[in-house]
Amino acid sequence: MAIPSAPSRFSLLVPKTHFTCFRCQWSAHRRASTAPGGIDDVVPDSSLLTPEPSLDIVQTWDPVQRSRNRRKQLPPSRYKFRPPRYYRGPLHPHQPPPVSAPNSREFIPGPFSLPRLQQTYTSTLAPDLLSLLYTHQPPGTLPGPVGQRLRSWDDSSPYHKNRGLRPPKGRPTLPLLRRPITFRNIPRLEKIVVHHVIRDASKRDSSYLHVAGMVLQAITNVRATVSRAKHHISNFGLVKNKTPMAVSAELRGEDMYYFLSKVVDVVMPRIKEYKGVSGGSGDGSGNLAFGLQASAVGTFPEVEVNYDA
Repeated sequence: MAIPSAPSRFSLLVPKTHFTCFRCQWSAHRRASTAPGGIDDVVPDSSLLTPEPSLDIVQTWDPVQRSRNRRKQLPPSRYKFRPPRYYRGPLHPHQPPPVSAPNSREFIPGPFSLPRLQQTYTSTLAPDLLSLLYTHQPPGTLPGPVGQRLRSWDDSSPYHKNRGLRPPKGRPTLPLLRRPITFRNIPRLEKIVVHHVIRDASKRDSSYLHVAGMVLQAITNVRATVSRAKHHISNFGLVKNKTPMAVSAELRGEDMYYFLSKVVDVVMPRIKEYKGVSGGSGDGSGNLAFGLQASAVGTFPEVEVNYDA
């Protein structure tokens, strides 16, 4: 008497008919691929071998009438794309459009005009800077190692032994490492911060603060923000995070270029015996700072028209 074998795990999960059909299809595919006159590397039931629809079907096909004959119409949102409110990662099927697309939630129209200084940078300064500062790196090669940046002692004294490296010249810390200049990171103007310290703002009423804020807003076209004391000094009457000290405005984009061109073309030439901006006023990391006297603020066109001599 033969003992029936236990059913295998595969036969429990997949019906036998499915397994047989798959085997038949696979054998048919092998026979078709090995046939002398058959088409190689094409599945027999592929859409490439499906005959074209007849001309009557093509002429009578009406997608509009087909949609009208539906019992339940699709929602209007099916026919128009709305960008998702939140970004759910690069693998999510619904991706937001780029910021430059008009249907993006973060789309900002403009700029509607191009400042002359920005045109000069795009057409003249950017190509010249790229020609002077370009560092060629062959594709597929790694940059060389950065050498030792701090100086070592010359061992001219016995006290130099076991000492650390010498600090950099002229500054307490090392400057930032500069990335190789390519067409992707040409040096450009990112922002301008206009800062004005008001000495009498902490001792007297706040009228000085309001006047300085209005003047700053007039010459920069940006609403000024109030900066308060960062430390508590009782001798000077300063309370941390409470006593107003200065007003500042941060300029970007179109306002930044208009303000800089106004300072260079209008204000600086009207200052008597002005020697220009010092070349050593920068920090070597792309930041440049210079100041103007209180009398020079009256030469701005927005202030001059309302200035009482």
